[in-house]
Amino acid sequence: MKPADIRAMTIDQIDDEVLKLKKEHFNLRFQRASGQLENTARVRQVRRDIARLKTIARVKRQGSAKPAAAKG
Repeated sequence: MKPADIRAMTIDQIDDEVLKLKKEHFNLRFQRASGQLENTARVRQVRRDIARLKTIARVKRQGSAKPAAAKG
């Protein structure tokens, strides 16, 4: 999922997508534990998508157009 696509979503849509991905992550964890998981990279991808969605949602809730750049 690309950041530009996420920024085009509303906060409600982002929250729905986060919920959907959390359910998928839960299911992937069970598949991995039972040895049925075929695409192991998907677990990492889902975790990163959740973090990306949450970050952009936080920025939108603050009212900023872009997150502040890290200094250092």
